[in-house]
Amino acid sequence: MEKITSFTIDHIRLKPGIYVSRKDPAGSETVTTFDIRMTSPNEEPVMNTAEVHTIEHLGATFLRNHPVYKDRVLYFGPMGCRTGFYLLLVGDYTSEDILPLIREMYEFIRDFRGEVPGASPRDCGNYLDMNLGMANYLAKRFLDEVLTDITPDRLNYPE
Repeated sequence: MEKITSFTIDHIRLKPGIYVSRKDPAGSETVTTFDIRMTSPNEEPVMNTAEVHTIEHLGATFLRNHPVYKDRVLYFGPMGCRTGFYLLLVGDYTSEDILPLIREMYEFIRDFRGEVPGASPRDCGNYLDMNLGMANYLAKRFLDEVLTDITPDRLNYPE
């Protein structure tokens, strides 16, 4: 069986950043999948499920309400390894194209206070597994350490 694309990336050399994972045709459109890598795989602790779940709720809410991208968002959700998130957009995009959107989303997550959208028994299958404080912290860390002065090597997978 062939390895899937995400298993062909050298996770030993991968650093936090925003990478184009793949581009797939879908009818007359292209679907671009982004790897939003928040932690260094196999090098630092993974994010706990509560903060990952909170980032997922906040990120999906932000993206699906964004005035420009809301109709282009197919999916935003966590990687199973808990080192980051996938974002699927309708359109042929580069990491540079969406950098302002990702910065804006992580600023929203960093600054969010109050009740997490969808964190209720009616709206979510595991609504108690949330940690807003850690989600705020991790968003700030990603902004400060990666997104603020991002370098080209954090926008293209290592070769």
